[in-house]
Amino acid sequence: MKTRITELLNIDYPIIQGGMAWVSNADLAAAVSEGGGLGIIAGGNAPREVIEKEIKRARTLTDKDFGVNVMLLSPFVDDIMDLVIEEKIPVITTGAGNPGKYMERLKAIGTKVLPVVPSVSLARRMEKIGADAVIIEGTEAGGHIGEVTTMSLTPQVADALNIPVIAAGGIADGRGMLAALSLGAEGVQIGTRFICSTECTVHEKYKQKVIAAKDRDAVVTARTTGHPVRVLRNRFTKEFMKLEKANTSTEALEEAGVGKLRLAVVDGDVDSGSVMAGQVAGLVKEIKPCKAIIDEIIQDASVNNQRITEIIKEG
Repeated sequence: MKTRITELLNIDYPIIQGGMAWVSNADLAAAVSEGGGLGIIAGGNAPREVIEKEIKRARTLTDKDFGVNVMLLSPFVDDIMDLVIEEKIPVITTGAGNPGKYMERLKAIGTKVLPVVPSVSLARRMEKIGADAVIIEGTEAGGHIGEVTTMSLTPQVADALNIPVIAAGGIADGRGMLAALSLGAEGVQIGTRFICSTECTVHEKYKQKVIAAKDRDAVVTARTTGHPVRVLRNRFTKEFMKLEKANTSTEALEEAGVGKLRLAVVDGDVDSGSVMAGQVAGLVKEIKPCKAIIDEIIQDASVNNQRITEIIKEG
């Protein structure tokens, strides 16, 4: 399976693992890269020394390329960008801001820059500043989200840009991947499905919460703050939504969410913690190695592509 994304990123399959804070560490990133995709270490709000340790560990686990997700609102963003450049990381994805101020230095060492954006206008802006590709994330995704669906957004961005488009949000199997490619994307970013991989080091209760999820269990919180977040329904979401309905201040809502993701991911408190996951959680039924997940996605896409071809011929 070859697209401009596989050529750009030197990978076998056009599959990128999402940069999920507290989830996407060296173990997961290396396993995805070993499986033929592009693994990503999440920078989140972690300081330089934490991410440096993950990069060095990933290099002991794989000799394939992997990337780093840089959150541009992180208080340590300048330190993380310095680290990325010093370590000559071949690919970065960025979120929550504009990476323009770092672009010249990144381009100088050949780092490919893939911003995550939720709209056509932002995608155009990223192309203008020199992004190598854009990751279009629909509202179906887990974590911080935009408002437009992946299916609606992907073809609009693909039509508007000359650089490759990677679709994210609502993709967990070969059917979703095939749909994204049909809409004009040349790759997909997958997060929720990789949470339930054997190499992912999140707490087992977090994985089981995802596996147990049904189609309506992924809900959106924090809309009133202007920064909506998709998580799985639990006691925390019920309490948080009550605060929102009571017109609680943005500052108080933000304070209520501090530390909740770590509480779920690390401590396994999936009742009081924030279990970030996308709407495709209902499709995830078992825990498998990353390579098995990727192989299954590619095989599923191939089978469904053949089925569609046969339907068209018969029609």
